[in-house]
Amino acid sequence: MHPMLNTAIKAARRAGAIINRASLDLERLNVARKGPKDYVTEVDRAAEESIIDILRTAYPEHSFLGEETGEHAAGGDHPTPEFRWVIDPLDGTTNFIHGFAHYAVSIALMHRGQAAHAVVYDPTRNEMFTASRGSGAFLNDRRVRVSSCMRYHDALLSSHIPQSTALPATSPFVSLLADCAAARRTGSTVLDLAWVSCGRLDGFCGVGLKPWDMAAGGLLAQEAGGLVADFQGEQGWMASGNVLAAGPKLFTQMLSHLQN
Repeated sequence: MHPMLNTAIKAARRAGAIINRASLDLERLNVARKGPKDYVTEVDRAAEESIIDILRTAYPEHSFLGEETGEHAAGGDHPTPEFRWVIDPLDGTTNFIHGFAHYAVSIALMHRGQAAHAVVYDPTRNEMFTASRGSGAFLNDRRVRVSSCMRYHDALLSSHIPQSTALPATSPFVSLLADCAAARRTGSTVLDLAWVSCGRLDGFCGVGLKPWDMAAGGLLAQEAGGLVADFQGEQGWMASGNVLAAGPKLFTQMLSHLQN
C-alpha cells in the first residue's frame, strides 16, 4: 500500500474516533446552520482539524481543501504544490445529528488535478474503502467491484437531486428515477459512491456537488470497474458538480435516460 494512502487511512480513523465519541451524546452537540438545510457541528470541525494535522505533519509541502475550513496553502516554499488533499470530515451531518447512522469521512489526494488516492471511512460500521489509481478499489482490504446489474428496471440507484420528493414533470430526472427498480436518497453522497464501488448500489446520480463530495468516491467507483462522468458523458464532473456513476452496462442506460 502506498505510504500516502496509509497516512490518509490513519487520519480517517482518527476522525472516525472523534465522530464515534460524539455520537454517544448527541444532545450536547452545538449545531449551527451554514445555509438552508445545511448544518455544521463542532464535530465536523474537530474531525477536519485532526485530519489536516496528521496529513500536514507528514506532508508539509502539500495543500489542502476542507469542506469546513476551506483552502490551506502549502507550507514553506511551495506556492504551487503538485499535491492537494480534498477532505470532507463528516459527510452526512444531518444524518449524524439525528442519530441516523449513515455518514462517512472522505479523504482524496489529488495529483496535478487528478485523484491519485482515496479513502472513505464509515465509522459506524468500521468499513474502510480505499483506492489508488491503477491499483483497484478495496473494502477492508478485500477487493471490490461494481454491480453486474445490466437491466435498468432491476437497478437500485441513489441520488442527490434537488426537489427529489416533488420533481416537476418536465425534469430530466423523472425518467431516470421512475424507470429503475427503486431510488434512494441516503443523505451521504460519499457513502453512496463507495457503495456503488462495492455493488450495494447499482448507480448514482448527483447534481450540484462539491469537490469533497466526489473526489474520493469517484476514484473508488472507477477503480472498482465503474464509469464516472458528467451528464454529457464527459470528464467535467469535478468542475460542474453533476455526476453519474455505475457499472459500464448500466451507466450507458442511465446516460440515455437523462439525455432523452
